[in-house]
Amino acid sequence: MKIIKSLICIIGAGPAGASTSIFLSKLGIEHIIVDAATFPRNKVCGDGLDNKSLRMLNHIDPNIIQNELLNHPDFVASWGLRSIAPNGRMSNFFLNASPEEQNKPPFFVCKRFNFDDFLVKKINHNYANFLTNTKITDIVKDSVEWKLSGISNKEEIQIECKLVVGADGDHSILLKYLNERKIDRSNYAGSVRQYWEGVGNMHEKKLLEFYFPKNLPMSYFWIFPLPNGAANVGYGMVSKLAVKHKVNFRNQFQKIIESDPAIAYRFKNAKPIGEAEGWGLPLASLKRNIAGDGWLLTGDAASMISPTSGEGIGNAMITGYIAAQFIQHAIQQKNFTKQSFANYDREVYKRFSEEINYYKFSLNYYPSLINHIYRYFITENFIVKPVIEKKIKQWVQTAYEKKVEVNIN
Repeated sequence: MKIIKSLICIIGAGPAGASTSIFLSKLGIEHIIVDAATFPRNKVCGDGLDNKSLRMLNHIDPNIIQNELLNHPDFVASWGLRSIAPNGRMSNFFLNASPEEQNKPPFFVCKRFNFDDFLVKKINHNYANFLTNTKITDIVKDSVEWKLSGISNKEEIQIECKLVVGADGDHSILLKYLNERKIDRSNYAGSVRQYWEGVGNMHEKKLLEFYFPKNLPMSYFWIFPLPNGAANVGYGMVSKLAVKHKVNFRNQFQKIIESDPAIAYRFKNAKPIGEAEGWGLPLASLKRNIAGDGWLLTGDAASMISPTSGEGIGNAMITGYIAAQFIQHAIQQKNFTKQSFANYDREVYKRFSEEINYYKFSLNYYPSLINHIYRYFITENFIVKPVIEKKIKQWVQTAYEKKVEVNIN
């Protein structure tokens, strides 16, 4: 068995783990990062990159959007949103870009197959020992350190470290070790997505489209534009309400595409690319314990999916950025106990507190609130158009100009 020693080990190299690694390297901190896959690899997702994702990319490199994404064949710049009502009415909301914002789109869309590969290529091998095709199969912790056993390219290995970062998603092995891998349907969502080509009536500005069906509370159908006339198409709903309303995700998804008057006509001449695939979304509203003695959780392992939008990439990257700051502090203090990470959860959850509170209110008191607001207030009320477009402009300013401040103390 090969023994590998390191102060820090990150399990998982998706957006959460890769971001943690990238920002640790920027701080000059050596570490190991492992992933069971070899990149590029498939990942079921909506593929949308919101303002939080772009903000973190700009933290990696303030010129990354202009120099890499805008002309990258795997990325599509999206300049706004489209909301669709059950009667088929569409409301389009754009970034009213000033001259200095012409190269600052508010959103991008990129298949996770390509985006995660793009991100791991930013991992700095001067500081990161990056092991792909490496699956951790067992975790043991004694009073001194962690011992992570696994298989790396068919070879047995053991990683010995002081700190473990769980960035390995909803089925995290660290979560299982901590006995925290539990699903609360009130704070979990189900979804299904499928790639299509030739979807009709796509907007030239590559808008992110959302449709809010009647009688299906706290759910939406989406169409996100991809390169070469393709689209990521999907449907998601809060698990508790899906059980209550007896919703089969695949059946409902197919029903909308085939027979919903607001949507079906756009798929008349479209063709699916591959099969529909489902996945679960651990929502940030769970507010699980995300730090302890010698460990931190990031991304989906920390249940960091937005409970209102279902977006998780930007949230995952933000947790990686915050985790890196706390790890630096722990190293400086030579202390990896829970005390060093006491404020990690505060710094993470304060980024999402507003939407968590809104989600919980909606679920507990008025489950149809989110769909009702989008359906009748936004899509069918033109008074709100300048309000939403002003909000998009604010998102852009935040993503491109405002640094995330982390308060360790």
